[in-house]
Amino acid sequence: MINWLRRNKSAQGTLLISPTLVFMIGLLIIPLILTLIISFGKRSADGNVIYSFGLHNYIRLLGVSYNCSAGQTVCYDPIYTQILWRSLTLAFNSTVVVILLAYPLAYFIARSHPSRRNTYLFLVLVPLWTNFVIRVYAWMMLLRTQGLINSALAWVADLFGRPFTPLEMLYTPGAVLIGMVYEFLPFMILPIYTSLEKIDGSLYEAAADLGANAVRTFLRVTLPLSAPGMVAGTVLVFIPVMGAFVVSDLLGGKQVILVGNLIQRQFLDARDPTFGSAASLILMALTLVVMFFYTRKFGFGEEIAIT
Repeated sequence: MINWLRRNKSAQGTLLISPTLVFMIGLLIIPLILTLIISFGKRSADGNVIYSFGLHNYIRLLGVSYNCSAGQTVCYDPIYTQILWRSLTLAFNSTVVVILLAYPLAYFIARSHPSRRNTYLFLVLVPLWTNFVIRVYAWMMLLRTQGLINSALAWVADLFGRPFTPLEMLYTPGAVLIGMVYEFLPFMILPIYTSLEKIDGSLYEAAADLGANAVRTFLRVTLPLSAPGMVAGTVLVFIPVMGAFVVSDLLGGKQVILVGNLIQRQFLDARDPTFGSAASLILMALTLVVMFFYTRKFGFGEEIAIT
């Protein structure tokens, strides 16, 4: 048997991937199939699943309703499509802001002295050592009406003898955006840093010899070669933001509802697993579609040729 395995490369590969395959089937494929089956069912009066086949949960997500006022057979309620669009918009905005903030910092770390790089990377990773929820609560302390930011602004206004009205920052879409950017910033910094750190210094010397200034060198050398890091960071940021619900629940004060909040409430509060399952699959499909076109346009971590 051992000699046969040594000769059979295909069997060796199958044996090596079998633990991961069993793990993927048991904890990913089977739960997804069960979620798909439940999404076509109906909710019973006591919150259990009635297994049947119907598209009513998906139709409801699209805003079509048959429980209308008198004289209407079909009516449209855009509440769920608005939640889907809000989640997509927030994920896009968060990813763009994270890239704009992460790129300069990653560039600074990659170009710093090797003896200091580990210290800078350590500082980037330190917030991840603290519990996710605690960090969100810290932002609540900063953004509330009597928080640190408003207190500092009030002190500055008092210093110049100007009246000050506390800013309403907490429980707003802006607070949710700040929370998302803060939570996922390290996941963009690290991939971009990895790409920048691998760029050969001789390429910059060659660009200078050919007469390229700093801006042209950045646009023609640094940016294309760091694109794989941005693509990888986008995947690590966009997908989690699409399904996040803790940040919007706490910093949004349950007023900024995203798809993640909708799914969580359907399973835990409304006790409607059929509608929650349908929303989960729609979220997954929407995320896959967006990432498919994004990676098809920009690649999936491949280095872009310098032209």
